[in-house]
Amino acid sequence: MRTALVLVIRRDDNGHWEAPGGVLELQEPFEGGVRREVLEETGLEVTVERLTGVYKNLTHGIVALVYRCRPADGDAHPTAEAREVRWMTREEVQSAMNPAFAVRVLDALQDDVHSRAHDGMNLVSD
Repeated sequence: MRTALVLVIRRDDNGHWEAPGGVLELQEPFEGGVRREVLEETGLEVTVERLTGVYKNLTHGIVALVYRCRPADGDAHPTAEAREVRWMTREEVQSAMNPAFAVRVLDALQDDVHSRAHDGMNLVSD
């Protein structure tokens, strides 16, 4: 069985490890925004496969949609928004990220679509 690797970034603004992502532009389609954000933050072009989860930050009222992608072209490298870009194993994700962000990456490795709430750091029970 192959070990799944996921692309993550260490954000330049706060130093936290997270999946690449950001805010959609007003007229931008979801998948287009995913491709743009991943390219801007990692230098890697991706093909969007599917939605894997919806996550609500209860503290800030932010809803994030997470998509599973596969590499299409380019080489991942640090950018103005990401001081480091790495491929991590499931175990590395669990140890490097806070739980509210690690769960997004781990959920994306599964077949189901998830919806979860968190307080910015930890998951919150329904």
